[in-house]
Amino acid sequence: MQRRIITPGNLHDENGHLTQTGYATELVLRYDRARVKAHPLRLKEWDYYCIGNDNYGLALTVADNGYMRMDSISFLDFDKNSQDTCSSMRILPRRRNLPLTSAAGDIHAQGKGYEIHFLNDGKRRQLYGHRENFGGRPILFDLTLTDAPRDSMVIVTPFKDKPKAFYYNQKINCMRAEGKVVLGEEEYLFSPATAFGVLDWGRGVWTYDNTWYWGSASGLAEGHRFGFNIGYGFGDTSAASENMLFVDGIAHKLSRVSFSIPMKDGKEDYLSPWTFTSDDGRFEMNFTPMMDRAACVDLKLLLSDQHQVFGRFSGRAVLDDGRVIQVRDLTGFAEKVHNKW
Repeated sequence: MQRRIITPGNLHDENGHLTQTGYATELVLRYDRARVKAHPLRLKEWDYYCIGNDNYGLALTVADNGYMRMDSISFLDFDKNSQDTCSSMRILPRRRNLPLTSAAGDIHAQGKGYEIHFLNDGKRRQLYGHRENFGGRPILFDLTLTDAPRDSMVIVTPFKDKPKAFYYNQKINCMRAEGKVVLGEEEYLFSPATAFGVLDWGRGVWTYDNTWYWGSASGLAEGHRFGFNIGYGFGDTSAASENMLFVDGIAHKLSRVSFSIPMKDGKEDYLSPWTFTSDDGRFEMNFTPMMDRAACVDLKLLLSDQHQVFGRFSGRAVLDDGRVIQVRDLTGFAEKVHNKW
């Protein structure tokens, strides 16, 4: 079953319960922090951008997880098979109050030796900032995302037996990117003809122990601007999955997609080829990994074990009208993340 949300209204009622669950192709429901009835330290909000081409990429995170803030910068060089990530965290900070919508609003994050700024006037998104010590070198970035597609992936996910828990999520694929990253003495240029960005906009109250699978790609296929969002693993997704294709800005809804991560010696072998398959036969992909952006923080009560694997997707995707898109070496990522938070 794929329940589509089409009636505008509030995400929560006055008692803090979700008014609707399912998927949409835009933010039909209004998120209001004041209507969330869970303890403020349980509320998690973040904006995550990943921008890249076939040779290199930049990922930026500004998050407020209630009891902890996190700001993160990652630079990935696919040609050199190298990546650096620098993150800064603050425990029990004052609430940031990130924008209540992805449509417009600015975010400013700064700390010792770094700044991250997301400016969004409703037409263009400028992402700029710097970090003085980024793996031993300074990094400076200034990128602009434009040409946002008409449709995006939006899902409202409840959690069984936890009426105050929810996840309201939007993924905007295939935005065109232009700008540059300066890393030490090296300069990396992003052209809107070949570079694309995705936004992961998340607001929610999560249960303590969760594992999720997420995959995303934005680029060109058969001469069309093409991308997809796939994922599962947490919450009650009986109303809808988050799986969608995007072709020239138009969404095509998929059913369930399974990630097949190879195993070796009883553990996931993240750098061997993966496969993806859907129960409706509309998404069949092979994935050749290039690098694993792995990070693990284990504080016993708190855990974050992340494997974000970047690589190339090849296969076939079937649109709502039955047309088949052949995909060859589309750069993107797939991840498995286990959190206790």
